[in-house]
Amino acid sequence: MILLPRHAKRHATMTEHRSSLLRTLAERGYIHQTTDATALDALANTQVVPGYIGFDPTAPSLHVGSLVQIMLLRRLQQTGHKPIVLMGGGTGKIGDPSFKDEARKLLGHEGIQANVASIKRIFERFLTFAPEGEMGAPTDAIMLDNAEWLDALKYIPFLRDVGQHFSVNRMLSFDSVKLRLDREQSLSFLEFNYMILQAYDFLELSRRAGCRLQMGGSDQWGNIVNGIELSRRMDGTEVYGITTPLITTADGGKMGKTMSGAVWLHEDQLSHFDYWQFWRNTDDRDVGRFLRLFTDLPLDEIARLESLEGAGINEAKKILANAATAMCRGQSAADEAAETARRTFEEGAVGGSLPTFLVDGSISVIDALIGLNFAKSKGEARRLIQGGGARVAGEKVTDEAMTITVGADTVAVAAGKKNHGLLVAR
Repeated sequence: MILLPRHAKRHATMTEHRSSLLRTLAERGYIHQTTDATALDALANTQVVPGYIGFDPTAPSLHVGSLVQIMLLRRLQQTGHKPIVLMGGGTGKIGDPSFKDEARKLLGHEGIQANVASIKRIFERFLTFAPEGEMGAPTDAIMLDNAEWLDALKYIPFLRDVGQHFSVNRMLSFDSVKLRLDREQSLSFLEFNYMILQAYDFLELSRRAGCRLQMGGSDQWGNIVNGIELSRRMDGTEVYGITTPLITTADGGKMGKTMSGAVWLHEDQLSHFDYWQFWRNTDDRDVGRFLRLFTDLPLDEIARLESLEGAGINEAKKILANAATAMCRGQSAADEAAETARRTFEEGAVGGSLPTFLVDGSISVIDALIGLNFAKSKGEARRLIQGGGARVAGEKVTDEAMTITVGADTVAVAAGKKNHGLLVAR
């Protein structure tokens, strides 16, 4: 039976870490749960620790909701350890049921592989990989695909050798499973096997790459625990786990969710300006936390920035937007987005060359687009919205019936990448 690892901690309470890895993760707010933090700290203080996080290739891009995990791998490498990016080419054929209301649509092999290739470009911006065809340094990141071993499994031997270490009673007790069952929503036998396969991934990575650490979001705690116990039972290997807290915004919203949908990391799914603007729109209360999680700025500089008030906190938000965008999209993209924002919001607000339209209280988005001469008719305005080309306050418009309220502050409206205007109270 899979049991909770010894010395598991639901919350990180240790403040004096010897290793730069755990010290950095604790200081920047990444740690929610750990298993045997004392032993992991000692290990990370004496040798290079390979650690992995798994990502299922369900789309051509990851979104901001995955960024904490990407930054975890970045912190791992920055503190002298080896990141392993595990693409779920095998488990992606099943789909992780953890805390999902319903089963994901299953992808075919070609679709999964196309997504894997697309997603790899994201990691190359955050991590240092060994040059193609070379061994590289001990801390160079590697990317593996669990299809390499999962596709080759023989079902009966797998059940006999691995399945015997799992208790169905225990598996049914995990919150990720109970959620679906309590709601009387179907959980297929295919999905139910996901946690066994993820545990087997940890075992395989321990054998193949000397992996000693799995990291993930708090919803992965049960899956990580399974892998730790399976590695100990089958190989006698001590491995460890770290999970991060659920990242929500100050108003209780889910990180990376906006009125226009997911905030994608790839520029072909979200423009540089809209990505920059997402960070610029951060709630005042989240600025310090997001600077620690999503940028490389020194902690003392972050402490200074989060203490600012009024106009100062707006400057801190611009620094956050510039740093986060430069890391994900490149410095030129960040500079371009910042300049677009400056022309749109600052020059326009003081009477620059941007078109303006006077509004009495509120206006429909259709009429706003027409009033700013971004569309000649309501039909053209609707087509612009349907094509994803209309934005209000930096966020894509998806509702043709949207109403915009204009108060003391001007409201920025954009059509495409080049047309920007302002709605101004009459």
